[in-house]
Amino acid sequence: MNNKNRICLWYEGDALEAAQFYAATFPDSAVQAVHHAPGDYPSGKEGDVLTVEFTVMGIPCIGLNGGPVFKHNESFSFQVSTEDQAETDRYWNAIVGNGGEESVCGWCKDKWGLSWQISPRVLTDAVASPDKAAAKRAFEAMMQMTKIDIAAIEAALKG
Repeated sequence: MNNKNRICLWYEGDALEAAQFYAATFPDSAVQAVHHAPGDYPSGKEGDVLTVEFTVMGIPCIGLNGGPVFKHNESFSFQVSTEDQAETDRYWNAIVGNGGEESVCGWCKDKWGLSWQISPRVLTDAVASPDKAAAKRAFEAMMQMTKIDIAAIEAALKG
C-alpha cells in the first residue's frame, strides 16, 4: 500500500478476521497484505499476524494486532452512506448479525467493537434541509430509531 496516510485500527489479535469480513461485506474493499511479526512482542509471538493492510470502501487502513491494551469506542466510526432501505438493511444486518450490536440513530458496532454509522442519504439530506421544520421532524424521528427506517424519515419530512 503506497498511501501516505491511512487509518490504523487496533485489534486484540483478530485484525485479519476483521479485514476479511469488511472485504466480504463492503464494495471496493479488499485485504492487500498480511505481515507477520519478525520477533516476539508484548501481545504476540514471532510469526503471528502483526499487521494487515486493507481497504474499506476505498479507505486505506492497517489493522494492528496490538493486544487488549486499547479498545475501540464511538469517537471513531465508519459512516456508510446508503441509497435505499435494502442497502441499509444489508449492511446493518451484516454487522449486527456477525456478532455485532445495535445502538441508536443508525449506529452499530461490529464484533470487534468498531462503530459504524449506516446512514441513508435521505437522512443526511433531511437533517441538512433548508426547511428547518422538516429537518427537525426528520431529526426527531431519527432519534427514536436504532436502524434507520427510510420510510419513517420520508414521512417525517412531509409532516
